[in-house]
Amino acid sequence: MTVNDKNFKNALKLWASGVTVVTAQTEKFGLKGMTATSFSSVSIDPPQILVCINKTADTGDAVFDGKSFAVNILMVEQQEVSNQFAGGATQEERFANVKWHTGDTGPPVFDDALASIECTVVQQVLAGTHWVVIGEVQNVNCQNGKPLLYYNSAYGELSS
Repeated sequence: MTVNDKNFKNALKLWASGVTVVTAQTEKFGLKGMTATSFSSVSIDPPQILVCINKTADTGDAVFDGKSFAVNILMVEQQEVSNQFAGGATQEERFANVKWHTGDTGPPVFDDALASIECTVVQQVLAGTHWVVIGEVQNVNCQNGKPLLYYNSAYGELSS
């Protein structure tokens, strides 16, 4: 049985998720970042998460070269940041209006993210069009706020 691409994409749009920006930085590839909604916890002991990165995305090159990355979980006020890192902007334009610092393990960490999770790469698996990247958590920063959500091709927020 062949699954219709349009029907498959329409079904996936109905999964509500948080919005993250995956970042990495290496001498060879420089600053890289991309919006990602494919993010999940994997393990508590050891603490691990996963992100899915399109195999054509240049952020993956920096993740694999540096063997580290950060997942910046965006606040509801950061919709423009999500758009900046999702669109066709250059990497310099993506980082231009974002306050960030270099994390303990090397990747850019957003100062205003709801949470930032720094990881070292422990495994990468090519699955169709994407790399599934499993990272072991090395550092976590959290602050108060509400998450930016994505559902049915639109941004949203939690109701009070």
